[in-house]
Amino acid sequence: MSEPAVVSKAALDVTHVLYDESSTLAQVLALLTLTPILLNPAYAALTVWTRELVFLEMWAGQMLCETFNYVLKHIIQQERPTTELGDGFGFPSSHSQWMGYFASFLVLHFSLRHRFVSTGFPLLDHVRDILLLVCIVTLSGAVAFSRYYLSYHSIPQVLWGFGIGVLFGSSYYVLTEYIPTRWQDSLLGRLRTALLKNSVSTWFRLRDGWAVWSDAGTEAQYWRWRNDWESDRKMSVAGSKKTQ
Repeated sequence: MSEPAVVSKAALDVTHVLYDESSTLAQVLALLTLTPILLNPAYAALTVWTRELVFLEMWAGQMLCETFNYVLKHIIQQERPTTELGDGFGFPSSHSQWMGYFASFLVLHFSLRHRFVSTGFPLLDHVRDILLLVCIVTLSGAVAFSRYYLSYHSIPQVLWGFGIGVLFGSSYYVLTEYIPTRWQDSLLGRLRTALLKNSVSTWFRLRDGWAVWSDAGTEAQYWRWRNDWESDRKMSVAGSKKTQ
């Protein structure tokens, strides 16, 4: 009987995180450091479920930012603080750059375009908006910090990565959202209109809910559902009484 061929195998390092098992903080940060991986299915789900252009743009921009990080790493070729945790270059930190992009895009969107329905109390509205932005920045900062704490990157690699991500995300948002929606007759504005009006986008039902509603239609869709639901319920009750 011939011996089986020897096959070279490699480890999938994307979800492989090493940490100090005696440290609770290290365990928490090891989970947080997986956030960029979990965001991809979130992007996919939001894009398919809502058909909102902004989520598709954000997802595409995130991939462009990651590609930019790959190019930078292979140009600079700076090693990680230690080679015991895996191969690959360390400058700039891809996780930090990912979260810098994520934070800047969302902060700008919630600050410039999205408006939540008022609770009726201006102070409570203000606190809610500030708290949301703080949570976004805190999560992003915690993920970036995890890369240093777990020894995958040095402080400069983390800070540069996060900064590049913020710059990339802010520039990308201005080019894809702010300018096209603020100046619709500009080149970027006409490109956005063409993107929404073409037959492929119509077939996919791609839309820009924020162009019509400040909250992308959440409140309007809820009350439409509520009215239809109440109407159907009343008809059902009336129908059951007639059959009695």
